[in-house]
Amino acid sequence: MLSAGKTDIGRVRLKNEDTIFVSDSPVGRLENLYIVADGMGGHKAGQVASNTAKEAFLSYINKYIPDSAEEPLDMLIGGINMANEAVHSLALSYEEYGNMGTTMIAATVFGSNMYIAHVGDSRLYRISDGEIEQITNDHSLVAEMVRTGQITEAEAKHHPQRNCITKAVGTDPFVVSDGIILRLKPGDIILMCSDGLSTMLEDSRILELASEPLSPQERADRLVDEANARGGNDNISVIVIDV
Repeated sequence: MLSAGKTDIGRVRLKNEDTIFVSDSPVGRLENLYIVADGMGGHKAGQVASNTAKEAFLSYINKYIPDSAEEPLDMLIGGINMANEAVHSLALSYEEYGNMGTTMIAATVFGSNMYIAHVGDSRLYRISDGEIEQITNDHSLVAEMVRTGQITEAEAKHHPQRNCITKAVGTDPFVVSDGIILRLKPGDIILMCSDGLSTMLEDSRILELASEPLSPQERADRLVDEANARGGNDNISVIVIDV
């Protein structure tokens, strides 16, 4: 496993509300850990939400004592539940943080599997055999409209409510994460990102840049640079993982 990440304020926003965490080394009982969180809310609430979620998640993982031989996925989902509790509690305690929340993807590789827990519209892609596949489903209004056949994927890209997410960490007392177990093979590339990347670049361009014969850090840098070159309308976060 070899990985790198980058987060950038972009060209329009006044602050960076994204948070990432990248570790190829053990974190608690996990052999590695990768997190992308994209905060939302007025004032500094988005920034507070994403960072609070990350710190609560890491605290949970570092203190985790399993009751049985639980899979890593149970730990990731438990970490997101703890993150949700921390963000929601903070939002209730301070008026300026009211209704804040954050997307969150947490992933770890154990053996030949990647375990993924996911809330919101940040994404995880797999690149394998020259093709790119979005593994996570966006928890957003337009994604749901696409899934139910109300609009096409092309229409979704320009829909006025394309930034409206239907599920986030911290906005409600409880949250239900998507849990995914992904079988990997040597040579696969995993790319995790906030929507500041996926809304600025087509999947085909993400595939091209993420597949270049460069280090993970150089590819993460190039992806962020291209999103900025195309306008940088949002904060941009990217993690590139070589299997």
